[in-house]
Amino acid sequence: MKDWNISINYGIKTGFNDAFIVSGAKRDKILANCKTDEEREKTAELIRPILRGRDIKRYEYNFADLYLINTHNGVKDKNIPRINIKDYPAIKKHLDEYWDKISTRADKGDTPYNLRNCAYMEDFFKPKIVWGEISDKSKFAFDFEGRFMPEATTFYMNGENIEFLLAALNSLLSEWFFSKIGTTTGVGTVRWKKYTIEQLLVAKPEKELLKKYLIVFDNFKNNKITVSDFEEYSNNLMFSLYKLTDKEISFIKDITLDIKKV
Repeated sequence: MKDWNISINYGIKTGFNDAFIVSGAKRDKILANCKTDEEREKTAELIRPILRGRDIKRYEYNFADLYLINTHNGVKDKNIPRINIKDYPAIKKHLDEYWDKISTRADKGDTPYNLRNCAYMEDFFKPKIVWGEISDKSKFAFDFEGRFMPEATTFYMNGENIEFLLAALNSLLSEWFFSKIGTTTGVGTVRWKKYTIEQLLVAKPEKELLKKYLIVFDNFKNNKITVSDFEEYSNNLMFSLYKLTDKEISFIKDITLDIKKV
């Protein structure tokens, strides 16, 4: 996969999650403290929904009603200025409650209110594949809504043909192959890290096959087919793409089932 036109990065490190990651109820409280509609609108835009590794399943995710206060440090190469906390008094009031912690943390930006530098910050707003690092099986989901990832053990992928790569990464074939090249934790759970995912062998589909797949993917995106039906379609697609025999398909199905039982 290192030869595909993609980029893989991990989530945002806040340096102190208790301050910068808030529940839906805390988000509502911060917005209620805004003095004007204009302040409330721009503050709401700054508090972004997040996905943690534990929230991400195969082809789907469970949103835990958690949000990241994205007081980013700007991107100098793109002339994006850092967030000035004075423009967000309701957020400043919230963060001031944690001043002792945020002012002494290692991962911070130009001020204690800012997050550390992140050159790929804009990528979070784009459609992407997301996954958690530690999992007993492939659990890749597609984020259509520009959610953020708040930690170093949650990854995302942007780039060309990522709609197709969702099927490839979640396929039983990739799961079997990754069990051969991936590293594991101390208790034997597979770690889906960037450098090992880049070693996965994924064949590039021909234009007609990709076109047919994207029609099915669009139906999945719009909830016209179920997750289980899309998963079955994707597995069969990958088996066909690699021209596996019935015997080879049975082997892959049996071995991945054994992997999941471990």
